[in-house]
Amino acid sequence: MADAEPTRSPLTTPTGAATETRLHTAGTASAPSVSDRELPDYRLRFILLLLAAVFCVIASFAVGRFSLGISDAVLILLSPAVHFAMSMDIPVLGDIVHILLSPVIPVAETWDDAMYSVVFNIRLPRILAALLVGAALSTAGAAYQGMFQNPLVSPDILGASAGAGFGAALAIYFYLGTGAITVFAFAGGLVAVGTAYAVSRLTRGNPTLGMVLAGILVASLFSASTSYIKLVADTNDQLPAITYWLMGSLAGATMEDVYFAGVVIVIGLIPLYLFRWRMNVLTLGEDEAKSMGINTNLLRLIVILCATLVTAVAVSISGIIGWVGLVIPHFCRMIFGYDYRRIIPAAIIMGGGFLLLVDNFARTIATTEVPLGILTAFVGAPIFAYLLMMGGKRS
Repeated sequence: MADAEPTRSPLTTPTGAATETRLHTAGTASAPSVSDRELPDYRLRFILLLLAAVFCVIASFAVGRFSLGISDAVLILLSPAVHFAMSMDIPVLGDIVHILLSPVIPVAETWDDAMYSVVFNIRLPRILAALLVGAALSTAGAAYQGMFQNPLVSPDILGASAGAGFGAALAIYFYLGTGAITVFAFAGGLVAVGTAYAVSRLTRGNPTLGMVLAGILVASLFSASTSYIKLVADTNDQLPAITYWLMGSLAGATMEDVYFAGVVIVIGLIPLYLFRWRMNVLTLGEDEAKSMGINTNLLRLIVILCATLVTAVAVSISGIIGWVGLVIPHFCRMIFGYDYRRIIPAAIIMGGGFLLLVDNFARTIATTEVPLGILTAFVGAPIFAYLLMMGGKRS
């Protein structure tokens, strides 16, 4: 009797881990055991994904209106380390660095100040910001989909994006600076999610459904508030600034933004990474998870708070960028299965690489830079339609 691969749809499924687990543990004649099945080489897939992301990062330094070769970009990036080692009063260390780098790059400077400034002041902050925002949105989307057990949930579900958009619009309306826009956007996202959570606590019935409905309610209110600010804003400078910010862009990303976002996003991603196996248990069902000693309410609260935190800080430096948190988790499940021990790290790498790739197109395909929210919609909508059709055919 031939082994029959269980029918799975990428859209049926954050609960797919439960399906896999049950299949693995059933051990019946109709359900082959793990030893009888040939599992994909996920380690190789992770290596290939990581290599693709690294290649994308290196190539991104050469993409832009200022002509710059990849080798020049690598030289400039390594120059501070080389100069630091050479300037130290430890000749041996300088010699070691010199010897190690000499087969790869010439140590002598072959660039001018303009190239150096482009790499360190423009492209490096933007590349790091794209990696951080993409990783945050995609990982938050995967976590939300697992916690709500709904594959159509995205980071917008609790109103984080709408709240951040309102905060940024408010800061622009009051002519505050770039740093204030980031702070206001971050605060707006947290206020929106806190309000949604407080409202959900007052609802009766299914608490998960109550939180989703409360998130929709709060998002609608903040969207209406943003529309009012756009209505009363000055049409010459404030309204274009608000509109452009809401479409999403990394054009103004600085190293200060990267430091701020990097610390908060890493703090938010660490619990999601550590709790990834508990997410698997939760997909088995509420009762089964409780029987295994897991406090499901506390787990959901921690995961949702962490996912919301990284979403809010990502939106605060990039504007509203849709589809990343919805589409990338589906790709992760298609390539790495339904195990959250693989989905979370895959979402971090794939989300960052995807947004970096989209950002490269955004700054090169036209004479003026295209907002990221437009491009991610153009890319995400057809991909999601394809996933919907494939899911329907399989089911």
